[in-house]
Amino acid sequence: MSKEVLVVDDSIYMRSLIKTALSGAGYNVVGEAENGEQAIDLAIDLQPDLITLDNILPDMMGFEILKVLREEGVESTVIMISAVGQQTVVNKGLSLGAAEYIVKPFTEEDLVNVVNKVMS
Repeated sequence: MSKEVLVVDDSIYMRSLIKTALSGAGYNVVGEAENGEQAIDLAIDLQPDLITLDNILPDMMGFEILKVLREEGVESTVIMISAVGQQTVVNKGLSLGAAEYIVKPFTEEDLVNVVNKVMS
């Protein structure tokens, strides 16, 4: 059975890129969100195996979303994705429970390799 993925990013281009890469690698993208509110609602409803989470969204930070998801008991593996790659930011994401942190720009191959690593 393929793993279910929720893609969270405010950029339609980035959501499309992630969806294409992961679908091609055999993952099932079950939802897409362009802001934090949608992300939280979908994550609670769908309980996907994996969430790719942009850190900078129009209404809230990915860190805040991650905190809410953990408080709500969402057990999904989370990979944070952001253009902000400072070590302090990366460490904060990991300390809040993200399995991995990918800095934009990245290749589809990089993304698939990271997802395969955390989902195996």
